[in-house]
Amino acid sequence: MKRCPHCATDFDLPLWECPSCSFSPSLIRGFPAFATDLADGGGGFQPEAFAELAALEEGNFWFRARNKLIIWALQRHFPEINKYLEIGCGTGFVLAAVVNSYPHVKATGSEIFSIGLPFASRRVENAELFQMDARAIPYCEEFDVIGAFDVLEHIEEDELVLSEMLRAVKPGGGIVVTVPQHPSLWSVQDEHACHVRRYRRGELRQKVMDAGFQIELETSFVSLLLPAMYASRLTKRKRHENMDLTDELRLPGAINITFEMLMGIERQFIRFGVRFPLGGSLLLVAKKQVDQP
Repeated sequence: MKRCPHCATDFDLPLWECPSCSFSPSLIRGFPAFATDLADGGGGFQPEAFAELAALEEGNFWFRARNKLIIWALQRHFPEINKYLEIGCGTGFVLAAVVNSYPHVKATGSEIFSIGLPFASRRVENAELFQMDARAIPYCEEFDVIGAFDVLEHIEEDELVLSEMLRAVKPGGGIVVTVPQHPSLWSVQDEHACHVRRYRRGELRQKVMDAGFQIELETSFVSLLLPAMYASRLTKRKRHENMDLTDELRLPGAINITFEMLMGIERQFIRFGVRFPLGGSLLLVAKKQVDQP
């Protein structure tokens, strides 16, 4: 069901025009826009970073390893997905991996900055893409799974986003989320990325349960590399002249390969039931109960 962001009417029509108030989304860069005042800026990210990310993601160990972990989690907990929404789909790097793993899925991607949508469109040609504020998802019980990968840490009102995700997902469906964690890792990298938090241990779990979800899986990752992360972040507590804030994504080939291998080993441990208590990031899977409104 669609939900009108203007009058909150739920309706099931093929076109996006509210039968109660006649609202229909504007088009920005050729994509439907539901929060036009935020489409070209508004905090939470730097729009100019999309081009840089698009050039770096495919070759960087962290993005590649995170994709493999996300796909494993989806296939384990949601082996059949018909409708999938990704909040903050960015350049479409994760969305493309989901579509490759679920060829028949109806994939939908949203991004608060409309400038990112053409990048995602080139990677996932058949996906439905639109501009949206995650604090007001224009759907009700529409999707089997909603993903949000390193998105919630950009949003002050993360609890509101989780409640919106609960409403937009079907009973029996669920969410897959990744976030950075451990405030002790905070550095200028987080400031550059426009993070408002790194999650404390147990913080996301509690917020997800408070929203009404049932936890299925929770584990840290980037755990074997945590000492290297701490060493790197300790040198970046304060910004200094000529600091390259993308150097974590521009690693020498041998180091990049080694780090990806270590994250591959870590992923195998997780597959066999190991749940890491500490790590640079957190993966959480949760479901909406079948009888839950």
